[in-house]
Amino acid sequence: MALAILRKIGLSEGEATVYTALLEAGRSPLSRIHERTGIERRNIYDILNKLIERGLVTYVTENRRRFFQAGHPSTLVGYLDAKGDELERTKRAVQKELPSLVGTFLAKRPAVSAEIFRGHDGMKAAWEDILREKEIRFIGSGRYVPKTLPRFFRSWNARRIARRMKLFNLVRAELRKEIRKPYPLEYIRYLPPEFSGNPAVVAIYGNKTTLLLLGTEFFAFVIESKELADNYRDYFRFLWSNVAKR
Repeated sequence: MALAILRKIGLSEGEATVYTALLEAGRSPLSRIHERTGIERRNIYDILNKLIERGLVTYVTENRRRFFQAGHPSTLVGYLDAKGDELERTKRAVQKELPSLVGTFLAKRPAVSAEIFRGHDGMKAAWEDILREKEIRFIGSGRYVPKTLPRFFRSWNARRIARRMKLFNLVRAELRKEIRKPYPLEYIRYLPPEFSGNPAVVAIYGNKTTLLLLGTEFFAFVIESKELADNYRDYFRFLWSNVAKR
């Protein structure tokens, strides 16, 4: 059933086969993907690169060996948004299958994991993941995604507000004159000028800590670790209470 749904949203047979294999096997090296799918290695690389660009697969390198992992199935819904209203019925079909896909995904997910997202679609997938939590904290925000991906951000922010998700934002000093008022359910304080520099932002939500690089190339490195996320929340609270200004 999963293969049929993936084909409906526009994935090729090879892309759907590789994504399903990763969903069922969990984090895997290229050799395991080859064993499970029977697809030639050179073709698997091309398929993986396309899935990574769409935010549907992530990877991490350990001991000079690359491991690939299916992105959270909820990213399929975000991917459909980008394809337009004509896919609305297919989107509902994906949502119907989502509980089953999520169950398979969570059963194979390690307690501590790392994922890499790249490009605009990868960044969208990383932000879609945020919406599954109750609140989000940003350190060093420069309104990069609202400026660079305005259509996506409007949709994302509307869904955030509808879910009553709070956004606590430690914003760069240079945006004080630019921001007239916060978004609904957004709470802002401004960092000193010393915190401004390259367009890099830290996001903390749930058990995840994400480094967002938003310069000429979009790149998100996501670490899922409760201990690390709790430590960064403490760091955020210190900056919020002792360093940042209203």
